[in-house]
Amino acid sequence: MPDWQKSTFSGGGDGNECIEVARDKSDLLLRESDAPDDILALTPEALSALISHATHSDATRKAV
Repeated sequence: MPDWQKSTFSGGGDGNECIEVARDKSDLLLRESDAPDDILALTPEALSALISHATHSDATRKAV
């Protein structure tokens, strides 16, 4: 079982509005604390690209 860490951007407390990350052999794992069974496995390069895209000022964002 991976050792999950809450993102520092998620704020304090034990709420269910957190992004968590863990390492599994060669992949990095992401999940939302309110949906812990839904896990996204990414290579370090793919996670870097995802973060870069999500934080880039020109990124296209659509409401879900």
